[in-house]
Amino acid sequence: MVFSSVVFLFVFLPVVLAIYFILVSVKAPRNLTNAWLFFMSLIFYAWGEPIYVFLMIGSTIVAYVAGLFIGKYKELGDIKKARLSLGIAIFIHVGALVIFKYTDFILANINSVFKTSIKLPELALPIGISFYTFQILSYLIDAYWGKVAVQKNWLKLATYVALFPQLIAGPIVRYETVENELSLRVESVDLFAEGAKRFVIGLGKKVLIANTVGELYTRVHALNADNQSVVLLWLASIAFTFQIYYDFSGYSDMAIGLGKMFGFNFLENFNYPYISDSITEFWRRWHISLSSWFKDYIYIPLGGNRVGAFKQYRNIFIVWLLTGIWHGAAWTFVTWGLYFCVLLIIEKVFLLNLLKKLPKFVRMVYAMFLVVISWTVFAANDMAEFFVTLKGMFGFGDIAFFNGRTAEAIGSYLLLFIIAAIGATPLPKKLYDKYIVSVEDKNVIFKIVQICFITLVFVISIAYLVSASFNPFLYFRF
Repeated sequence: MVFSSVVFLFVFLPVVLAIYFILVSVKAPRNLTNAWLFFMSLIFYAWGEPIYVFLMIGSTIVAYVAGLFIGKYKELGDIKKARLSLGIAIFIHVGALVIFKYTDFILANINSVFKTSIKLPELALPIGISFYTFQILSYLIDAYWGKVAVQKNWLKLATYVALFPQLIAGPIVRYETVENELSLRVESVDLFAEGAKRFVIGLGKKVLIANTVGELYTRVHALNADNQSVVLLWLASIAFTFQIYYDFSGYSDMAIGLGKMFGFNFLENFNYPYISDSITEFWRRWHISLSSWFKDYIYIPLGGNRVGAFKQYRNIFIVWLLTGIWHGAAWTFVTWGLYFCVLLIIEKVFLLNLLKKLPKFVRMVYAMFLVVISWTVFAANDMAEFFVTLKGMFGFGDIAFFNGRTAEAIGSYLLLFIIAAIGATPLPKKLYDKYIVSVEDKNVIFKIVQICFITLVFVISIAYLVSASFNPFLYFRF
């Protein structure tokens, strides 16, 4: 089930909210409201994964038991056994992730290198396994480090892992973020209204911008080479650049909004990444929950930047190799991760100092150029397709610079590109804060305008959903 579906919006979510707030209104025990969320989260997941829901439950049980052992041995002062418990749990969870996500990739490469013919199991990828595995690992590692208390109530831990707003495509919510809210969260009308507004904005991002601009990328890459052009390929890559941002940040907005409706406060996952003036800054603003996870649980434990230059670059390499692999079992994702690894090392060695001497606009163009190239390899089905696209984008081979289809694409998508570009900057929020939030004497009027705008976005989004085919979020495959 996806957030941008009629079933979710008009059947699942209303039922969940209605029963949940009936329980809240009669002051039901927190375990009962958590049980309701957990039960409905299982239905949400089983809607698309009726078998793998048991894998998620099994992963939660392993995490719960491992957490108890870690807590027990730490209390006894037996750090070696606590570390062993953590190690076994990490091995089981990472092992499950590797088996279900990477077995075919590993065996296919073994067959290619050693000319063997090992049969591929072709296991279906459990939706969201990368996200909930990382959440479980954050809980176990933080429990071992003493940053969070070991959860002795299995239902609370299971609710954290399975919570449907962030279950299948993030953001990666760390246990420490919601540790207290699993027991002590407070639901309110204001928080619910804020969450509903955030959800609708995310829905509009996904349905009205991401889905629409993504059509251009699909259409261009469905054309044969004779009908493509240099400019058209650049337009397609820019289209995907907008699509993945509005798709993923839209999902994050919806997840954060849903969390607020139920009294949870998830951390932000995006901070206008496309206004970055370096790749280093881009990764402080893009998919914050993932980049901070790798920083805190891989980069810093390896020594971070507190070691010599060689080891620091080694640490960057390991983190970005894993980041690429995390995104998918394909050489395109590995290349994508190593591409950023090289860029970040170059910036760290000397380029950042040179960039500081350039005008802000030039630095932003530099960063966006490299980001667009990165999404070109990310979107490709394989490396051969990427190289063909890249050659075409730079005019190599028998390809026109501009043609009739290019003019048609510009005419059809220029306005949407402009809207998407402006929406990816802080400008709309600044205008909103200046002319709506800060206007006290016209507060009622502006609130009415705001409600009308949110309602309009919701109605138009629903109209698109009713007439559109199934279109899941891009990050579901991770």
